[in-house]
Amino acid sequence: MNRLHARRAAYAQPATGFVYQPEPRSIGLFARGKQLIAGNFLFGGQLIEAPGLRLWDLTMPGADFTAEVQGFGWLDDLAAVGDGAARTRAQDWTWDWIARYGKGRGPGWTPDLTGRRLIRWINHALLLLSGKGREPSLAFYHSLSHQTLFLSRRWQAASPGLPRIEALTGLIYAGLALTGMEAHVGPAAAALARDCDAEVDAEGGIPTRNPEELLEVFTLLTWAAQALTEAGQQVLPAHLAAMARIAPTLRALRHADGGLARFHGGGRGMEGRLDQALANAPGRTMRQDGLAMGFARLAGGRSTVIVDAAPPPGGRAGAQAHASTLAFELTSGRRPLVVSCGAGAPFGADWQRASRATASHSTLAVEGYSSSRLGAWKAEALADRAGVVILRHEAGPEGSLLEAEQDGWVATHGLWHRRELALDPAGRRLVGADALFADTPAEQKRFDLAAKLKGVGYALRFHLHPDADAVLDMGGAAVSMALKSGEIWVFRHDGQAKLTLEPSVYLQKGRLKPRATKQIVLAGSLQDFQVRIGWTLAKAQDTPLAIRDLDRDDTSSRP
Repeated sequence: MNRLHARRAAYAQPATGFVYQPEPRSIGLFARGKQLIAGNFLFGGQLIEAPGLRLWDLTMPGADFTAEVQGFGWLDDLAAVGDGAARTRAQDWTWDWIARYGKGRGPGWTPDLTGRRLIRWINHALLLLSGKGREPSLAFYHSLSHQTLFLSRRWQAASPGLPRIEALTGLIYAGLALTGMEAHVGPAAAALARDCDAEVDAEGGIPTRNPEELLEVFTLLTWAAQALTEAGQQVLPAHLAAMARIAPTLRALRHADGGLARFHGGGRGMEGRLDQALANAPGRTMRQDGLAMGFARLAGGRSTVIVDAAPPPGGRAGAQAHASTLAFELTSGRRPLVVSCGAGAPFGADWQRASRATASHSTLAVEGYSSSRLGAWKAEALADRAGVVILRHEAGPEGSLLEAEQDGWVATHGLWHRRELALDPAGRRLVGADALFADTPAEQKRFDLAAKLKGVGYALRFHLHPDADAVLDMGGAAVSMALKSGEIWVFRHDGQAKLTLEPSVYLQKGRLKPRATKQIVLAGSLQDFQVRIGWTLAKAQDTPLAIRDLDRDDTSSRP
């Protein structure tokens, strides 16, 4: 149906120019733009080195690569360079797309990709049309009109959530900008307002519980609202209310270094995107009451701890969900210390599946079992999802505290997992305790069946950021971690489990391969109905109260 409507839309009366052009708001990366000019094409975790080859002559290695190329997000990167070579690439590749795919052919004719592409073409129209004559300009406007009409007929086919919001934002942009397309603005704005009510809950969260996806939704809503306002159009109350709900949630999900917590398939966020989005957000408040999209925030000094304290999403929203219940991340100043492995999707199906397991997060896991588990063979959604009981979550003069329990192993082993975390007001000491216990007679019977004579193996993991230099200390009883800021953190435990320092990986979007790193592991075997492991993460006593940390490598665009 997309292909059929794309071909039919080619017969639309074309626009002849712009009646309004929004200010470009999409942020590109200068380094990535220079790589594109040099012929290094890095999309969807795949790199093709082809100097001198046109973008559309590449053999696309996968669906993610193709989607990123067809969405034209690379125009942001070329615009960030902005010189003659960047303009030449942008123009050649755009008009080449029009010649090859402009009549409805190719894989780029989906509502969300078309919306993304329209936003970039309109944002960077000055770059694209600079020096172009009448005929190429008319072809550009004709293609914009074609895509706009297609989008007006097919936005409903986009999946609810981010894909549909992207499609509708693109339709609003085009309706405002192009001559003769004004009639599409009202219906698109009304549909976007309805989606705001349906997809953004009362606490400012979205069903996927993916912080980076929430940022993308918020960014698109902000762009649409600004474009409507600048054009003298009304922004509907539901649209504005959704933005007002999301902004405090995003602030609560932001670590001390400015990046987002990495959970449920999301990364830290594109460089500069979060700062820009929050700078344009109404108010400066952070969500204080309860959880932010199911995440608990503990903060002290310049340290932040963000904990996944709700069940993972299920159904349609859970296709990328992770079994990360009660996992946490810790950032000190501008330096992440304890992290999750991240999203494995850019590195292939095997990495994607492994990254969703509990063992890929900084929490406790029963040997061989994630706290939430996939459904039938090859199913993407988590069917057997852990439930969470929040016992205590508060912040006061004595620090921040979280006590929570999850039932991920009650059905399989009769075991509950309880996690207690306390961060002191200065952010220099995180005290934790993790317990496994079988409470009721029925749970204890189930544990006996699972344990038999061998007990139940468990491992408490703390995945470290690759920039944290970790070594065993105190004769193997502790781990010292040096950050690039000069801070020294020390991990200690109460001796209930065996301490080891083992290899791990850090899955970072925009890189070709997983980064090697380390993880602290406390492992043991549960023979009785309960075990409790106490541990601390604290700055060494000789670490200054304040460190001037200016040396930060920007690796966001490096392969």
